[in-house]
Amino acid sequence: MSAIDRPMPPLNADERTTLESWLDFHRTTLAMKCEGLDDEQAAVASVPPSGFTLTGLVQHMAEVERNWFRRVLAGEQAPPIYDPQADPDGPDGGFDLAAGAALSDALATWHAEIARAREHCADRALTDTGRFMEQDVNLRWIYVHMIEEYARHNGHADLVRERIDGATGV
Repeated sequence: MSAIDRPMPPLNADERTTLESWLDFHRTTLAMKCEGLDDEQAAVASVPPSGFTLTGLVQHMAEVERNWFRRVLAGEQAPPIYDPQADPDGPDGGFDLAAGAALSDALATWHAEIARAREHCADRALTDTGRFMEQDVNLRWIYVHMIEEYARHNGHADLVRERIDGATGV
């Protein structure tokens, strides 16, 4: 049984509560997929030739959180976290592991980006916009995209975790 609490999103709530609850559900799912792993296990690649790892996935999701909520929604000039030389307008990176990359460090950075995302969203309406690809994009769209991004990657995390230690479910 997991030590991480993951409440089910409410079945009958307003739109914003529904979107935020599902996003938090998927964020928590990723944390649960990493629970109990050491750095070596979390750096195990999925299946050759892929170098996809759980630590890399957590790093990637920190980059995704930073991109959508800080750069796009809030218009911040936040540089990439894991590859400072990368184009901030390019694809979200983070998948590659630096020597000595630690899961605990990746989780701390990811949690910090989630906290910043929540701050940026707190006083905004779902119709408030940021800029993406020279177009307006509203917070509602960003929430839906983030739910999709996490759901897709959590499926990957399921397979990687099962390969590491046979753990399934969650």
